[in-house]
Amino acid sequence: MNGFEVAGEAIGHHTPVLIVGGSLVGLSTSLFLGRLGVPHTLVERHSGTSIHPRGRGNNVRTMELFRGAGIAEPIQRAASVLAHNNGILQAPALVGEEGEWLFKEIDPGGGLARFSPTGWCLCSQNDLEPVLRARAGELGGDLRYSTELMSFEQDADGVTARVKSRETGEHTAIRARYLVAADGPRSPVRELLGIGQSGQGDLFHNVSVTFTSRGLAGIVGDRRFIVGYLTNPEAEGALLPIDNQERWVFHAPWHPERGETLEEFTDERCRDHIRRAVGAPDLDVEVTGRAPWHAAERIAERYADGRVFLAGDSAHEMPPTGAFGSNTGIQDAHNLAWKLAAVLGGWAGPELLASYDAERRPVAVTTSARAAARSVEHSHPGYAPAPGFGAPKGGKGGILSEVLGYRYPRGAVLGVDPALPVVSEGLRLTGEPGSRAPHLWLDRAGVRISTLDLYERSLVLLSSEDGAGGWHAAAERVARQLAVPLDAHRIGGGPDAELAPASDADWAEAHGVTADGAVLVRPDGFVAWRSEGASADPEATLREVLTALLGRD
Repeated sequence: MNGFEVAGEAIGHHTPVLIVGGSLVGLSTSLFLGRLGVPHTLVERHSGTSIHPRGRGNNVRTMELFRGAGIAEPIQRAASVLAHNNGILQAPALVGEEGEWLFKEIDPGGGLARFSPTGWCLCSQNDLEPVLRARAGELGGDLRYSTELMSFEQDADGVTARVKSRETGEHTAIRARYLVAADGPRSPVRELLGIGQSGQGDLFHNVSVTFTSRGLAGIVGDRRFIVGYLTNPEAEGALLPIDNQERWVFHAPWHPERGETLEEFTDERCRDHIRRAVGAPDLDVEVTGRAPWHAAERIAERYADGRVFLAGDSAHEMPPTGAFGSNTGIQDAHNLAWKLAAVLGGWAGPELLASYDAERRPVAVTTSARAAARSVEHSHPGYAPAPGFGAPKGGKGGILSEVLGYRYPRGAVLGVDPALPVVSEGLRLTGEPGSRAPHLWLDRAGVRISTLDLYERSLVLLSSEDGAGGWHAAAERVARQLAVPLDAHRIGGGPDAELAPASDADWAEAHGVTADGAVLVRPDGFVAWRSEGASADPEATLREVLTALLGRD
């Protein structure tokens, strides 16, 4: 104890941010805060990271964030065993030639390279979390496992939380400026705050069965799928490879609404179900574990209450099809981290934090609906949707617009029509405020980088080297006056340019401005504002924009 008291209670530990929950989203929050130099403490009731192979699909936007955080390569190494698995197979059984590919490649033809410097990565949660934990610890994160949140209270100045060590039973009071709840779909924090949820609720239930089989690889052959939906009506389910050799996962439908219990999923029943689903009655199957999971569509009615914020499954639940859930949560964490850093660092007002709910909740509403529709498109085992609910007109649709092209019509953005949809028809990454900034390859002092590599630790202003707008000098002056971290970059081919296009690409055209215009990009890589051309007083314009954007007086 250090002798400090709040309302008569001795405080044993102080931290700017307390993260509750140490799974993918909690660890990502720690990682992103650590990158921004924000001290924080994380508490997780379990003794370590996940041991179950789930949540494997890391989409291109998430991998962009991990690239910016400097851990894309270790994640890809952890995921190397599944590096060549692509596509989703649907078949009545794996024995025989029947069946179809719902899609065979994630990025057919390599077209994604036009939009991003990275791609999808198939890395199961039990492989990804140790990478996140190691790097978060290296960055100074105070990660406390086997530590459970018991209660918390907040006041005008902060949050007082009470936690208990599950190893020693010791209770500690922690005082934090802010609390981030990444404590799962049955979030105790959300419940204590009395925050309700909307959405369809439970959609279907599965039991995830881990098993080993030496003979299954020969039946699968060279079909390197992400998931195989096996549609035998007597033994439907989803098969997922762990190592393409001996370790596998099978998702079997579970119907608790019919009175079916988990105890009924005995080893014998699971073996028989898997054999019938595969179409091989003599297949060797050794069950190594079982875990229930629930597919649901629920969105918290609000993402914040005073100094407490919800992220990940505590804020939204969605079906696993499309791999939207964990990715949306990791992107929640990234959005919130830079705003907490800005407010704690004194260069933004507390009003900036209100934009977290305004931006991220509409994304979850749209994304969860798309995930539910994707479950219908893929005829996910165990899902019997209501009549009339399902796929978009025209059949099975892609998901890249939801993954990469969502935007923020409201929030910490200026010059956006608030009536615009979160996801528009087709993928538009043209520098519009509220959208993820375009990817272009640049040369910086002989090193090839993406424009996306410029965004993480500060605001960034892009302008032309030879533009008449005077934006670069104005940005440097305003940054000093307002004490705001703002990096100004000139793009061009001359001696005054810090960045040169790596090809004949026109950066200004790609960002929707003229050579005399400017683009302001947030630390999370989203365009905050842009000026299509010159301003009569660029310094006054930038000062006004930054003051409004950051909630400054």
